Amino acid sequence: MKLDPYAVFFFFSFGLLFTVLEITRPARPLKYWAVIKSDLIALALYELLFFPASLYVSNGLVKPHYFFLKELLELPLPVRVILYYVLADFGTYWFHRLMHSRYFWRVHKWHHSPTYIYWLAGIRATFPQQVLFNLPFALCWPLLRQAPSWLFLAVLAENFLRNDWMHMNVTWRSNWLEWLLVTPRYHHIHHSDDPRHYKANLGSLLTIWDRMFGTYVNPEEVGELSFGIGEIGSPVRLALGV
Repeated sequence: MKLDPYAVFFFFSFGLLFTVLEITRPARPLKYWAVIKSDLIALALYELLFFPASLYVSNGLVKPHYFFLKELLELPLPVRVILYYVLADFGTYWFHRLMHSRYFWRVHKWHHSPTYIYWLAGIRATFPQQVLFNLPFALCWPLLRQAPSWLFLAVLAENFLRNDWMHMNVTWRSNWLEWLLVTPRYHHIHHSDDPRHYKANLGSLLTIWDRMFGTYVNPEEVGELSFGIGEIGSPVRLALGV
């Protein structure tokens, strides 16, 4: 399979930047060499198999001529870009919430299995999980019709940036930013092994959905965190989501 050179560039560029930030201001001690092997295996599975296969399936499930917001396609491009992110993020919140229900938890357990958090730890996404996460973006993709090519590169870069950013092992007070955007410390609560946090802070980009629908936990009111799912299962079953 041919790798997208832009994707490779964004991945290594953001990875280098976030590693420097983590070393400079770590939220928790982390021995990179102790975890990098398993994370690189997870990365290979995701990038070479799960992600491209999930794109094929999710795009096949969403036909452009069934798009239910056709009247919005005449809006100015900046407005459509904002709508794209708001609507897709709203859908992602609800699919994420679905995956924390008893019926879909298996497809999401792999993502929560690491007992540590840093920028690469969030790469774990099973095939069914990624299909579900892709659907809101596939539904809203026609909003970007006739956009310049640089905008699609920006969206690709933002996709890498967001996932790495929210899992980054850094510490600083960011409560002002969290009124709008998901930050590392905000998302780290969601990975907590404390049962009170299992369905907390589900937002991917915007924090407004957690505030509106009762899943918000204030990072200012949370102490030290530990991570993982509290069980040891088959790595193969975890990676397959079964």
